[in-house]
Amino acid sequence: MPITVELAEKLLAENFAPWVLDLGLTVEETGRSHAVLRLPWSTRLAREGGALSGQALMAAADTATVIAVATSRGGFVPMTTVQLSTSFQRAVVGADVLVDARLTKLGRSLAFADITMTTGDSLAAQATAVYALLG
Repeated sequence: MPITVELAEKLLAENFAPWVLDLGLTVEETGRSHAVLRLPWSTRLAREGGALSGQALMAAADTATVIAVATSRGGFVPMTTVQLSTSFQRAVVGADVLVDARLTKLGRSLAFADITMTTGDSLAAQATAVYALLG
C-alpha cells in the first residue's frame, strides 16, 4: 500500500542529509509507483547567469526516486544510488520545478526509475536512475 503525502514528508525530514533538506523540497503526490516533489525556486540554488543549478536538479531527482521507492515498498528501506543519468533540456529561471519519479521496475534488489522535471508545461530535464535496495 502506497504511503501518504504526509508520511512521505516525514520520511523526507527524517532520512535525508541537512543539505538535501536545504533544497526546500516538498512532497506533492505519492502513488503506487511514483512520487512528485516540488523544488521551489531560490536564488541560493542558481548558478552564474541566474539559472537553477544542475546539481540541485539532480539532487531533487535522486530524492524523488527514494520517495517513490519508499511509497512502493510501504515505507523507507535502506538503498543506494547505483546510476543517475540526467539530460538537461532548458534552463530554469524564476520557477518552481515539479520532479516526477516513476518506477519502471521494482525488484527485490534493484529499482529502476524515469524522472521528469518540469516547469509549467515545459520539460526542464529528464533522468533515469537505478538503485540498489539494501534491506
